[in-house]
Amino acid sequence: MLLKTPLWKRTPPAIFPVTLGYMGLSLAWRNSSEVLPIPDYIGGILLGLSTAFFLYFFAFYIAKLIGRPSVLLEDLKAPPLRAGIAAIPMSMMLLAAALLPFNISVPQIWWTGVILQYGTTIAVLWALWRDPPDKRAFSPFMYLTFVGPVVGPIAGIKLGYATESYWLTIGSLIAFVVIFFGYAIKLLKVFPAQPFRPSLAITLAPLSLFALSFGMLGMDSWFIVFYWLSWAAFVGVVALLPWMTEGGWTPVWGSFTFPLATFTNVQILAMHKGMGFIAEVGVILGLAVGTPIVFYIVYRSSMAWVTGALSEKSGAAVV
Repeated sequence: MLLKTPLWKRTPPAIFPVTLGYMGLSLAWRNSSEVLPIPDYIGGILLGLSTAFFLYFFAFYIAKLIGRPSVLLEDLKAPPLRAGIAAIPMSMMLLAAALLPFNISVPQIWWTGVILQYGTTIAVLWALWRDPPDKRAFSPFMYLTFVGPVVGPIAGIKLGYATESYWLTIGSLIAFVVIFFGYAIKLLKVFPAQPFRPSLAITLAPLSLFALSFGMLGMDSWFIVFYWLSWAAFVGVVALLPWMTEGGWTPVWGSFTFPLATFTNVQILAMHKGMGFIAEVGVILGLAVGTPIVFYIVYRSSMAWVTGALSEKSGAAVV
């Protein structure tokens, strides 16, 4: 059955956390070939597919914005939608990491992602300011907007932007602490409604990303702290999976993808740093748990996109 509204006119921000996780998992497969007997072409193929996946939806979203620029403001009306918008520049910074071996205008792509990330932050702050006071509540979705710049060091450090990467990390850490404790206080009063339970998994991503950033910057004491925090969060996510997925698939399931990918990547870095058996177990667990989950969510999200259900269920604006 043909949709009355063309797909590009209803491109949902909810697809971008999925593209972010897909690209992150692909990077994990490529990087894992450095520490495990895994053919490197597997990661290469996955990176090609995930990059095409991101660029496909990114082109559609740009077309949507060109069709009616004010649609961006409508896509900033709710926390999950804001998180989806923030995942766009995060995916772009990951794209720079994916292209590092090829040196294809990587610095320009990286800087575009960084600048867009802070542009998104300003837009979300504006949206929060316009919200009624009772709706300005902390949520895990805020991590993507305000802690998202910590993705930058993954490629930035290798590009020679060590100082910039350090400050991206520190700025993100300050935002993380504020959001983490603000949301923790909220959780003492009320747990998220069933459809939003998967968002709790997002906390694993910044913990893993801080471990990655500090480890790549050579700040090993901080790397160790966040490494073990990421392990604790991973165990918590796995233990709570039945509870978080109790209501069945929703667009918020995209929250599972990038956290599992970042956890796997930090375990690979830990193997490079000589963490031994525990890190090797982490890589294997990350790939074994993360790969089927990410692939399933990519499949479900793609099918929902084709039917228009992803846009409808996530509340995306339509041109």
